[in-house]
Amino acid sequence: MRYAQILSTGRYVPEKVITNGDMDRLLGEPVGDWLVQNVGIRERHVMAEDQATSDLCVAAARQALERAGTSPAELDLVIVATDTPDYLSPATSSVVQAKLGAVNAGTYDLNCACAGWVTALDVASKTIAADESYKRVLVLGAYGMTRYVNWKDKKTCTLFADGAGAVVLGAGDKPGFMGARLLANGEYHDALGIYTGGTSRPATAETLALTGGKPAVQFVRKFPSTFNTERWPQLLDILLKRAGLELKDVSQFVFTQLNLRTIEATMKVLGQPMEKAHYTMDKWGYTGSACIPMTLDDAVLQGKVRRGDLVAFCASGGGLSMASALYRWTA
Repeated sequence: MRYAQILSTGRYVPEKVITNGDMDRLLGEPVGDWLVQNVGIRERHVMAEDQATSDLCVAAARQALERAGTSPAELDLVIVATDTPDYLSPATSSVVQAKLGAVNAGTYDLNCACAGWVTALDVASKTIAADESYKRVLVLGAYGMTRYVNWKDKKTCTLFADGAGAVVLGAGDKPGFMGARLLANGEYHDALGIYTGGTSRPATAETLALTGGKPAVQFVRKFPSTFNTERWPQLLDILLKRAGLELKDVSQFVFTQLNLRTIEATMKVLGQPMEKAHYTMDKWGYTGSACIPMTLDDAVLQGKVRRGDLVAFCASGGGLSMASALYRWTA
């Protein structure tokens, strides 16, 4: 049997920091204490004016490649999971391939909003298992959402941040990837997103005027507040039963890093201690499709993920799209 394994992790966190105190001054009202109490965010990082999403990817990729002892030329495939690409077309993964010098790699982008990286991990893992010609695959999650933030809208500018996370996948004879499950509730596709710039709402003077002169991320309508706390346990139950495992077998849960209180509530539903759910939104803000690989890398560096450990990923994104996966740690 041929299995996909995670060989290494990497991340990139932009240098510029915006603290909750900065937010208080920017918005002209106290929001910092509310953010800490209700969301768990204390600060967020923002990419530089001369950076694009591909630059975030390249920085995270180089770190992961170095740790894996893999050169860019050894990559067979580069996948970028993002909903904040460099361009509408062509794919950001092609830009990353060029900047890395991954001259032998195929490329494609994957967009299911903040569930993108776990979905890309699923696709890449199955590709390695099915096709012997794929020996090294780079799976990136990247987020440049501050480019689409209205800095006067406290519902969005206080949450979103930038960053990138990466893993290098390889093939082995012992199970790494142990399955995935995807779900969606498409009736909420119009609840949260960047709705200006595509074929449904082209970026005209009229449509741009509605969002302050540029495409902007918007909370248009509410979706159920208990959505994640109800669906994440369901997804995990499906995966674990399929693998013949139980919740107690999971060493670390890595969830979408939008709200610490949601993660706490989910762990309570699961009957698992919070020590098994590493989080990073307090120091990095919400980095969307990048947050799970960034948080995974942080957990690995802190020694919370070791060889033989079972890691469970659960992601939710606009759409509403959801993705979950199980991985046995072999790195």
